[in-house]
Amino acid sequence: MNKIVLQIGLLSFFIAIIFFAQRELPVEQILLRSFMLFIFVTIMLSIIALLIIKSVNKRSYKKKDELVQN
Repeated sequence: MNKIVLQIGLLSFFIAIIFFAQRELPVEQILLRSFMLFIFVTIMLSIIALLIIKSVNKRSYKKKDELVQN
């Protein structure tokens, strides 16, 4: 899961470089903005992935308890 999150973050980084380069910004601004977007996207996707994993685990434990009781 971490590899997928990192790869999507890197994809957003390089797309942001292309996007900001077309606006003819200075190189420092392009790299800074792209890096900030990379950090933001990576953190948000990590949080979403953790929430999904927790909800799946919680549901599987409930289902397991239901099967044991029956």
